[in-house]
Amino acid sequence: MNTHLEVHKTYKFYVGGSFVRGESGRYLPAASSTGVLLDNYCHASRKDLRDAVGAARTAFDGWAKRTAYLRGQILYRAAEMLQNRAVELTNEIARSTGARPARARAEVALAIDRLVYYAGWTDKYSQIFGSVNPVASSHFNFTTPEPTGVVVVLAPDEPALVSLVSLLAPVILSGNAAVVIASEKYPLPALTFAEILATSDLPGGVVNLLAGKRAELAPHIASHMDINAIVDGTGLVELGATLQAGVAHNLKRYSVNPLSPSDWFTTKAEDPYKILDTVEFKTAWHPIGV
Repeated sequence: MNTHLEVHKTYKFYVGGSFVRGESGRYLPAASSTGVLLDNYCHASRKDLRDAVGAARTAFDGWAKRTAYLRGQILYRAAEMLQNRAVELTNEIARSTGARPARARAEVALAIDRLVYYAGWTDKYSQIFGSVNPVASSHFNFTTPEPTGVVVVLAPDEPALVSLVSLLAPVILSGNAAVVIASEKYPLPALTFAEILATSDLPGGVVNLLAGKRAELAPHIASHMDINAIVDGTGLVELGATLQAGVAHNLKRYSVNPLSPSDWFTTKAEDPYKILDTVEFKTAWHPIGV
């Protein structure tokens, strides 16, 4: 009788455009909704978070200087790549979460649509949310939104993919760079999505993806001086309190998006005003006639 040793994949982090193992060498088992071991994934530490933030900071300046049109094209390309690997993502969601194939296919299709939706906002949000302000002097006065910098995005557990895409897209479309903390319960769809981003036109470091224990990473996220904003989609009260406790250190923005699992499949997750959670408004004066 022939026997075959099953080799489980160990999913790596995506940092600075490369797939890397955790600095500690730790890993965690990824189990299905019924407790079956699927694969393993690296367990992020404080050092991994620092490395991801450093990669995001390095990438931020170049990404923010890209034209809005180009950023939109790159997001659209990411949607194309996701569509090309839709079957793989569908299988990953189904085996991880226990979702029926039809439900998993619907989630992947919506993630594609949501990337396309936010790609269309890259060259429009500035016109809609910016303004020309009336002043009592011979000047033009303009207010325009600009990216805030490095943003940490914490994804909820369910749905594992479309929630992550819905939180991430409005962050990076304006020129921010992101560090994403994947679902703690079902991390594999997010880690597979990172493999798709790696084959898109998105510059390395614009999106960095880690996985592990949120409770271990939260105090370091809160206290890190080079993180400019936090987008919390987990809806976990204790975690939110830990994150907010550190925002005063460097005046981080903290925004919460506590949608229910079903809400991520609705237009509630397509609110363009969420773009404003991670932008700053700059006002400029210019003399008339000069």
